[in-house]
Amino acid sequence: MDLVLATTNQNKIAEICQILDGQNLNIISMNDIPSLPEVEEDGFTFEENARKKALTIAKLTGRLTLADDSGLVVDALNGRPGVLSARYSGDDATPAKNNEKLLHELEDVPVKKRTARFVCVIAIARPSGKVFVAEGECEGLIARELRGEQGFGYDPLFIVPDREKTFAELGASEKNKISHRAIALENAAQILRDLLDTEKG
Repeated sequence: MDLVLATTNQNKIAEICQILDGQNLNIISMNDIPSLPEVEEDGFTFEENARKKALTIAKLTGRLTLADDSGLVVDALNGRPGVLSARYSGDDATPAKNNEKLLHELEDVPVKKRTARFVCVIAIARPSGKVFVAEGECEGLIARELRGEQGFGYDPLFIVPDREKTFAELGASEKNKISHRAIALENAAQILRDLLDTEKG
């Protein structure tokens, strides 16, 4: 079964492909279809953005499409950066600038109050307009400095308490067992299996 990934982010594509490996899917990313437009993420929630991206690309390609919207929710910042995680430091945001801003805003916050979670919402859309949603969360703490060389985005600042390491220190294979995206994709995989069974039927 063909599955279009509504993203051009190579890091996300690699993670999704690794986690969905073995699901009998022919995975196609937006990078494989250059004519597809970027879908503006203007929703107020992760689910709104994921649904919009999945539906838009599904209708344009005529194929089953998976989109995710994910981000970092920090309790001491009243949920920021949230849906603005990728653009947290402004229009010219980069991961380095986003991490720098986050560290600055949490400069005076003690360790016990640096609680946060990564949230991922996945939408799977049919071209007909039917949408299925799966979610995942991973609880953690925000470090006081960048730690680790792997991963992307806020990974060098996100500590997984029971491992006492950041996502960037864990490495891809370990991260992809416990991350918010892994949990959401595990739930999404069941949806995809059900859809595949329906098609076979």
